[in-house]
Amino acid sequence: MVSGCGWTSRDGWKGAIDHQIGQLGYRNWIVLAEGSFPAHSRPGTRQVNTYQSIPVVLDEVLRSLEKTEHVRPRIYLPTEMQMVENDFAPGIDEYRTQLKAALHGHETMEMEHASIVTLMNDAQKSFDVLVLRTTSALPYSSVFLELQPGYWDGESEARLRERMRR
Repeated sequence: MVSGCGWTSRDGWKGAIDHQIGQLGYRNWIVLAEGSFPAHSRPGTRQVNTYQSIPVVLDEVLRSLEKTEHVRPRIYLPTEMQMVENDFAPGIDEYRTQLKAALHGHETMEMEHASIVTLMNDAQKSFDVLVLRTTSALPYSSVFLELQPGYWDGESEARLRERMRR
């Protein structure tokens, strides 16, 4: 269900994602949240219950984003996830394998979980955040996507600013 948007079907999450991505732009965030991720009540935060695992949802989100021209994802993964051992979190090794396949070859940035959440919370003060709740129940398995312009990158921006300084 998307808070305030009326998506209630267990299969409706795919349509909700397509609909929401069409409304999101630069500086918006998408969080693929594991089971214990807290619900956010700040205005501008929308939540969709997917009833699926993170790798399944990530695959769908990236497929949807790859169809758009207006945004592309900067993907953050918690550094802690690589250190979690399967003995303490059964299934984490398989999760990492599934996650790698679901990333479609996209590069990722690793940061401590708390740092990623701080970035997202700062952005949430002014920009929308879409939280996709999943059935995944592994520590530090949430995936965070910060949306960037799909047609303009940091290098292009730096060249423009340099040209303007001259």
